[in-house]
Amino acid sequence: MLKANFISAKEAASRVKDGSTICPVAMTLVSASESILKELETSFVKTGHPFGLTLLHSCGQSDRKDGIQHLAHEGMVKRIIGSHWGLQPRWMEMIANSKVEAYCLPQGQIAQLYRSMACGLPGKMSKVGLGTFIDPRVEGGKMNERTKPLPDIVDIISYNNQEYMFYKEVPIDVCLIRGTLCDEMGNLTTTEEAMKLEVLPAVLAAKRYGGRVIAQVKQVIQTGSINPKDVTVPGVFIDDVVVCENPMEDHRQTSSWYFDPSYCGQVRVPQGNIQPAPFNERKFIARRGTLELYHGAVVNLGTGIPNDMVGKICNEEGVSDDIMITVESGIYGGVQAGGIDFGIGQNLYAMIGHHEQMDYYNGAGVDITYMGLGELGEDGSVNSTKMGSRCTGAGGFIDITQNAKKIVFLGTFTAGGAKYEFADGKLTILQEGKICKMVKRVAQLSFNGPMAREKGQEVLIVTERAVFRLCKEGVELMEIAPGINLQTQVLDQMDFQPIVSPKLKLMDKKLFIRDGAFGLELKEKPERK
Repeated sequence: MLKANFISAKEAASRVKDGSTICPVAMTLVSASESILKELETSFVKTGHPFGLTLLHSCGQSDRKDGIQHLAHEGMVKRIIGSHWGLQPRWMEMIANSKVEAYCLPQGQIAQLYRSMACGLPGKMSKVGLGTFIDPRVEGGKMNERTKPLPDIVDIISYNNQEYMFYKEVPIDVCLIRGTLCDEMGNLTTTEEAMKLEVLPAVLAAKRYGGRVIAQVKQVIQTGSINPKDVTVPGVFIDDVVVCENPMEDHRQTSSWYFDPSYCGQVRVPQGNIQPAPFNERKFIARRGTLELYHGAVVNLGTGIPNDMVGKICNEEGVSDDIMITVESGIYGGVQAGGIDFGIGQNLYAMIGHHEQMDYYNGAGVDITYMGLGELGEDGSVNSTKMGSRCTGAGGFIDITQNAKKIVFLGTFTAGGAKYEFADGKLTILQEGKICKMVKRVAQLSFNGPMAREKGQEVLIVTERAVFRLCKEGVELMEIAPGINLQTQVLDQMDFQPIVSPKLKLMDKKLFIRDGAFGLELKEKPERK
């Protein structure tokens, strides 16, 4: 009988040679192979090896301290190719200070690139990324001065008289995956994981190049005792298996807890047990955003205010079953966890693979996406990927916004210390933010406003004091909050002059209700051309 090769985490780390391209599969701390990552860090600190690695990852994989943060040592990784570092302060510091070659690519394109590589292709073509900082005619996804002189890892190609991005192959030497159980043959399940991710495509991509696949599991069971449908990766594709010695610390379902069966679909919790979000400016902004919802809408939630607030508001308002909320990780319905536990949810209706979710976002396009707001430019372009030296990266932002039928950006009007008071149906600015977010030209082109207008996408920008929309002529101011002075607290705080709608109105006073539901009523489904 075929037998899996069981080794220790320390032995697994020794399998990673200097100069290798390593590909871990996880999102936040979900499915992170902590035992192996820790041993890799220990080995480098003690011996200086492995060094000169290329780190390839689709999703951000950390909770600000663990995950691929363990690999954030100067010299250990020569090049990082990833999508998001917002929860990885050491990586953002290294990228900002040119201590590593750094390329940012859209999250979905990396996940789907694994599949293209797995089936023998030299890369992946897509329209995702055109006209953004990923485009080689703009920045080529190069995130620092050290990377700018280096060759592009994306090209522009023409097919049938249309432009496409071409994401070049990145051969994988070592793929790190995580599962719940494996049998003695190495057949692996992910039944207690809170996401499906792109585990099998990454494994098969590594196999295509003769790479090594190392799996971390919680437990080994007898061969033949796993339902074949529950096998995520057949054992023949796994070279080494590490059984986690300290699962409470190194095999947590997510950062904030060891295991909760409601996040992997094994049980459902009473909807009333899910606590509503406290009232503050973030909830106020998200409430205004939810006024755009309609019956039957398929919705995506990005990181920040969207994921942390929109799902909880819909649950509190009793409309969760009248729309379908999705997250880029592949989850459908339910109520989403937020912050360092982004991408998972309770009481889900469905869960598909991360790369499959991106097929939907890239192809048909989601009905409405809610995204965070960094900067808004005069031409309607948005930067949500690099603010000063803080290079969070794209994540799934570009994949989702370029094809969504409607985009609603949610964010505060200014940044850096703003304080607010919501009382008596009015907003009072107690302290203005130090950083202007309404700028002539965005620092990084995450979302291309002119392209969106050309494609006919609906775009709204919702803040605590003002609501804008993209129109043919540029950015139009549609609403302001009661209590706000249009000139001094909106127009004077912008680096450009928006078009002020002749029908400028006040935001709905019901948004100011502090306790309980505010009375969200869904719109009727619009007819689309």
